[in-house]
Amino acid sequence: MTRKQRKRFHKIHIEISNICNLQCSFCPPVERDNKMMSLDLFRDLVKQIAPMTELVCLHLMGDPLVHPKLKEMIDICDEYDLNIFLVTNGVLLKPEKFELLLHPRFYQINFSLHSFFDNFPDKNPEKYLTRIFNFTRLALEKRPELYLNYRLWNLNDPMGSQTQNTQMLAQICEQFNFEPPSEIDVRKKKSIKIQDRLYLHFDTEFIWPSLDLPMLGTKGTCYGLSSHFGILADGTVVPCCLDKEAAIPIGNATQQPIKEILASSRAQAILRGFKNKELVEKLCQRCQYIERFSDSRIPIKVA
Repeated sequence: MTRKQRKRFHKIHIEISNICNLQCSFCPPVERDNKMMSLDLFRDLVKQIAPMTELVCLHLMGDPLVHPKLKEMIDICDEYDLNIFLVTNGVLLKPEKFELLLHPRFYQINFSLHSFFDNFPDKNPEKYLTRIFNFTRLALEKRPELYLNYRLWNLNDPMGSQTQNTQMLAQICEQFNFEPPSEIDVRKKKSIKIQDRLYLHFDTEFIWPSLDLPMLGTKGTCYGLSSHFGILADGTVVPCCLDKEAAIPIGNATQQPIKEILASSRAQAILRGFKNKELVEKLCQRCQYIERFSDSRIPIKVA
């Protein structure tokens, strides 16, 4: 039996919409014009990337549940045998969308639960959590191979959401009869298994890179262009999923094939730089996330 050949990229981000139904304090607003990706462009992109990636993530900025043609996009991914990674705040998750998100093409769904209290600090999360719990139970029954992540970041947040997020964690643990550890060292492990393929995912907040930030240095590395890259809603290709404003546009997929864009001199210079621990782009030189690859953060107190 021949071993299945590993594809070039683990994940490619396609931003099907840069519009979000929430505005979280830890997620800066999009400065670009609001944009919904067309089905024609999405189909062309999927056709090009399917041979080169294990997963397509329908997100860079925005929430994919906002897109009115999400079902058609899932069908296109299915047509090209491309598995889907989805990140959502879950607020728009209604029972009528449950079957859609149980499609066999979904490999993983992340629910950013910490978004709720950041937007609705005085609101009871019971209805919100109940919908997510109901979907989870259905997924555990009908799609046991589907990975589900409850993202509950910023439990150490000194800005005010710590108590509410801790209370939300308690509701999750009660719902699934789960006892969390008292401390998580996110430098070593960020996810904890609740049951089957349902996980809690912890992390700390980070500052999104921006050309307006002070320069941090020219030494460092990143997984951009080696494990992943991004395509924005207008077709602009960027080397990293954190380049939300296309500060490093390496090409546009509406004008040029993706393979040519990845082979361009700018893209190759960035990739060589990362391999040599050199940051050649100004945005990369201002990116605090790069520091996580030589991280000295303190563990997160969970309970």
